[in-house]
Amino acid sequence: MNKKRAYFDEEFLRSDEARPIRIISEYLDPLRRFHREHIQDTVVFFGSARVQSRHAARRARARIEGLPEPKRHATHEAELKRLSKAVEWSRYYEEARELAHMLTTWSMSLPTEHNRFVVCSGGGPGIMEAANRGAREAGGKSIGLNISLPYEQGVNRFVTPELAFEFHYFFMRKFWFAYLAKALVIFPGGFGTLDEMFEILTLAQTEKLSKELKVILYGTDYWDPIMDFGPLVEWGAIERDDLKLMERVNTPKEAFASLKKHLLKQLEPETKSERKAPGLAKTRSKGKT
Repeated sequence: MNKKRAYFDEEFLRSDEARPIRIISEYLDPLRRFHREHIQDTVVFFGSARVQSRHAARRARARIEGLPEPKRHATHEAELKRLSKAVEWSRYYEEARELAHMLTTWSMSLPTEHNRFVVCSGGGPGIMEAANRGAREAGGKSIGLNISLPYEQGVNRFVTPELAFEFHYFFMRKFWFAYLAKALVIFPGGFGTLDEMFEILTLAQTEKLSKELKVILYGTDYWDPIMDFGPLVEWGAIERDDLKLMERVNTPKEAFASLKKHLLKQLEPETKSERKAPGLAKTRSKGKT
């Protein structure tokens, strides 16, 4: 006779019937940890997982450049071209790192008992790592909302250990990206970056977010040719005012100035209920999320 309690039965917890329990766990565990670490809100950094640090990109290129001429052939030339592009892209890693450092240094100086505007990323490599790294180098906490995938690395080493999460369900991960965010900074990226950005833009456009959200597109050289929304306005698919949901910037200093101006508006006096439940503070907007 099996006398094991259901919540100790791993076979049951992995079953189809227990799927609602697994889903609610990905809500309750982050909630508990955010309370414990006094996290009230976040600034989310999105961007490519493929961007390397400047040091790593230059080191990889140097290995090919250092090959003796007789050993170099067409494939090496193609690889050298790719690695040179990686060095060019590495500026976004370094600038995400710098911006996260600036933001964290400022947020830690705020007169509040909670952790405000905490750097949050997807927890992986690339731009995510750069953001968590910058926050750590500033001496602050940062969040990593990682997702279990068969081909991705785990949580990067710069995430605060108590705030490192491993999600199975994409929609629960996306919930936590949106729920605590006061601003997004979107660095160059691919399908995953665009997916996260458009989902949150849709929530903002349809007023499903319970706060005013700042969305910054970082790097006009990359985003301008990709994100030309003019035809959407011309065809009537979006309103011209919807374009105001995003701001385009090119430097950490410019991005920080925009973030600071927006975030200062969010520093309302904390109520008694907010002090008890950081991260769950009620807002006065008509949104629901």
